[in-house]
Amino acid sequence: MKGKLRVYYDEEGDYLEIRIGDPRSNFGEEINDDITVFKDTETEEIVGMGILNFKEKTNLNNLEVELPFDIGLFARTN
Repeated sequence: MKGKLRVYYDEEGDYLEIRIGDPRSNFGEEINDDITVFKDTETEEIVGMGILNFKEKTNLNNLEVELPFDIGLFARTN
């Protein structure tokens, strides 16, 4: 997966959204009541996720969230 990691937080709605890579056509798949995974329409590759009630699910001092799926992130060095 290539591109920017974009993070958006709506404090009033307590909703965190993370998008990976360049914007592309996608669809949302609910993992549970509060977590949605966004997948590329053509490849079904995970391109982002949304977490509703984010503050309830995390310790904001450590910013850790338990997710019900694995995300592989790779770094490239030149």
